[in-house]
Amino acid sequence: MKIGVVTFPGSLDDGDARRAVRIGGNEAVALWHADADLRGVDAVVLPGGFSYGDYLRCGAISRFAPVMGEVVRAAQDGLPVLGICNGFQILCESHLLPGALIRNDHRKFVCRDQRLRIENNRTAWTSAYADGAEITIALKNGEGGFVADAPTLERIEGEGQVVARYLEDNPNGSLNAIAGITNERGNVVGLMPHPEHAVEELTGTGTDGLGFFTSLAESALA
Repeated sequence: MKIGVVTFPGSLDDGDARRAVRIGGNEAVALWHADADLRGVDAVVLPGGFSYGDYLRCGAISRFAPVMGEVVRAAQDGLPVLGICNGFQILCESHLLPGALIRNDHRKFVCRDQRLRIENNRTAWTSAYADGAEITIALKNGEGGFVADAPTLERIEGEGQVVARYLEDNPNGSLNAIAGITNERGNVVGLMPHPEHAVEELTGTGTDGLGFFTSLAESALA
């Protein structure tokens, strides 16, 4: 499958995401923020980093990038989209996902190996995992606290839209220890930790993140 990875000014992990896509057995296609063209890809990854320098709110400027107009339209038609860290923030700012990401409750940047539990393996990006699988991948953020109003949070929990939850402790104050969520359709996923940094045994924490990059192909073949 052809998976596009968007580069914004300030993206840090676009190269890592493209590599993860290739290791996952897919073709990585570089997409540029200023081009309103998805180049016929089958899915899109919005990578981590500090898009547009994170001026204003994180992701608030990126939502107006020409490429995001196409991403929003395609996602609404069912295109799989994965937002990692800053990409998660962009998805919330673009209203493709509910809630928002705010400054960590301890007011410090956190960088650590983080244990997670996969709460929903029925999305386009998590079907390679067993339900309830516990994984360890990198986490690095300063504004990673997921928040939503009470009715939205109740709906997210009640409808199974929590994709991943922090285990052992809550590194950023996210409500209900939420690390990632999906839309109702299951094609759009936002995840604060970084699965692209856990796709090879040689580096990082192992290969626990690889499932996010193999799920699409496995779903297509199922």
